Amino acid sequence: MMKFKLYPGLTVIAIIILSQCKTGTEMEETIRYEPPVSFEEATIWADSIVDLMTLDEKISLTGGNLIFYTNAVPRLDIPAVFMADATQGIHIRKEFDTIKYNPTLQKSTAFPSPILLASTWNPVLAYDYANAVGEECRAGGIPVLLGPGMNIYRLSQCGRNFEYFGEDPYLASRMIENYVVGLQKTGTIATLKHFVANNTDYFRRKSNSIVDERTLNEIYMPAFKAGIDAGAMAVMTSYNQLNGEWCGQSYHVITGILREQLGFKWLVMTDWWSVNDGAGVIKSGQDIEMPAREALEYTQELIDSGVVNEADIDRMVTSLLRTLYAMNSFKVKPDPTLLTRFAHHEEVALNTAREGIVLLRNENNILPLEVTSKKILLTGDYINKVAAGGGAAEVEGYNHVVLANALKNILAANLMIAETAADEEIKVADAVILNIGTYDSEGYDRPFELPDSTEKLILRVAALNPNTVVVVNSGSGIDLSNWYDKVSAIIYAWYPGQNGATAVAEILTGILNPSGKLPMTIERKFKDSPGYGYLPEGEELYVGWNSEAEEAREVYDVIYDEGVFVGYRWYEKKNIKPLFAFGFGLSYTSFSYSDLKVSNEQFTSGDIIEVSFVIKNTGERTGAEIAQLYIHDTEASVERPVKELKGFKKVKLNPGESKTVTLQLGKEDFSFWSPEAKDWIAEPGKFEIRVGSSSDNILLNKEVELI
Repeated sequence: MMKFKLYPGLTVIAIIILSQCKTGTEMEETIRYEPPVSFEEATIWADSIVDLMTLDEKISLTGGNLIFYTNAVPRLDIPAVFMADATQGIHIRKEFDTIKYNPTLQKSTAFPSPILLASTWNPVLAYDYANAVGEECRAGGIPVLLGPGMNIYRLSQCGRNFEYFGEDPYLASRMIENYVVGLQKTGTIATLKHFVANNTDYFRRKSNSIVDERTLNEIYMPAFKAGIDAGAMAVMTSYNQLNGEWCGQSYHVITGILREQLGFKWLVMTDWWSVNDGAGVIKSGQDIEMPAREALEYTQELIDSGVVNEADIDRMVTSLLRTLYAMNSFKVKPDPTLLTRFAHHEEVALNTAREGIVLLRNENNILPLEVTSKKILLTGDYINKVAAGGGAAEVEGYNHVVLANALKNILAANLMIAETAADEEIKVADAVILNIGTYDSEGYDRPFELPDSTEKLILRVAALNPNTVVVVNSGSGIDLSNWYDKVSAIIYAWYPGQNGATAVAEILTGILNPSGKLPMTIERKFKDSPGYGYLPEGEELYVGWNSEAEEAREVYDVIYDEGVFVGYRWYEKKNIKPLFAFGFGLSYTSFSYSDLKVSNEQFTSGDIIEVSFVIKNTGERTGAEIAQLYIHDTEASVERPVKELKGFKKVKLNPGESKTVTLQLGKEDFSFWSPEAKDWIAEPGKFEIRVGSSSDNILLNKEVELI
């Protein structure tokens, strides 16, 4: 049984449930969050308040105020409630002088990017990470966090990939459900975003995602379903259209899919400035337009003309009040005692970076570097700054650690530092660490290819010194194909947070053994990817928000014609070899897999199959391995991926140590979505259980049969 810290003034109810593979491991106890006040009790209270309201007061609550607040109803002692961005920490927006921050919260921890968190493949760490973010919300009196983000990585060029959890719906689901519970246990509302199929930021308010029903259910909605099942209290709709309807004002999307199919019953909000049809918003099942009533400006006229009625407004207001009351959000005040937890939050951030940084290449075992006798040159654009993404997810942080200082603490006089190094400096070094990166942000997509200047720098350094180690700071995949085999090592550091450079330095010097694995595929060329060709013919990527051009342009279609074949599913279907496969990551030690067993080689749809196998550390260093279990349907009535991730486990082993890993599978793990049946279908027949260290390195196989 887990033990939970209770925060002042907060009652927490955590229901312990037995849930299929909720952490990608064996059938075990997991938690689903329940709010302090039940849905039924909160509804009774909300209805009683709505009965006391004037129509004007009710209408005011259907829109936001001062960018990030709900409106207040002083007459009824209903205060305004603040909402803060975003998944990787609190974005303190000092630029909005209309927002009066409580002086309690003068800083917030810049955690590693969520895609790095996904690279840990550690759901327990997702809980700790979110719990730390929630504590900072409580410290600042912030009732609602506008995260986690969970849109699937479909395009390596998407500007917001760093805010999300990778390409695989199963991995994302296991991380998201733990994030939701970890956050909400502090009394902070989690907002699942952006619903749904918002997978590009190229003129995002004018994109129309054309996605079939099966693909929606198998790829783009599982993480939302996992968050809802875990008890998430809010959902934010997306900017894009889905099959021709704006998500923020679509009855089909909000009522049909989100509320009825997925069972979500709490607060739904628009993304900021994302809707245009007031009647559509009111009738869709939407609850509040953010950041203000613009589409809803003429609500009174809509009521007077009979297009909508007051009962529609009552439904919206009831949902808002019910959710905030159920979470005690109206009573949230800054809690200065939690400021003492910031040192712990820094440790959580650092531990996340330690587990999520990925070693992609290590020729001739150049890493870890010798720290006692070698002369190491550190160079590149990012050696004296903390790499991070922009937009809503930007978090300034504090106590920043840059790589130059982190390495200096370890290497001392053996380290040479030069942001721009001369040829001779590069040549004479025993090894060169070249620290490069990209700046990713919402509002626009960025090219898969690096800028020419960065590409030329890497090729120049590698030509001058074969012992070159490239550290990549980015929120997504980049084009490594021109130089990956010309350098000795590549470390994918993502955006590692305010102190993540410490983890990079520890990995470079062998203090830490890397254990992260890719939560997405890195293709050789962007044209290899399933989303290639998404830009309208003749158009090119832009830099910056480009709001005027976005407003002026027509809606354009993004056709998801790859269907369920996203990420590694696509590359295997098309027999395209990527540069680095989903689930790939190197270690300074080695592991063997053996002795795959299943409890039932024949099973029925009501059975649970127990799968076990042995992992052994066959190297000389302590390390952690992420074992991955995939399912292959040998014959199906519909085209299915070659394999689908359905379980994983991160195992730490000392040299020579072995452990038995046990995972469990149920009917849902063998199922696909049937548009005809409007349900998940598991067809009788033979399946292969495939276990390995990455999607392209399957080491154990076992056939089972559903009868």
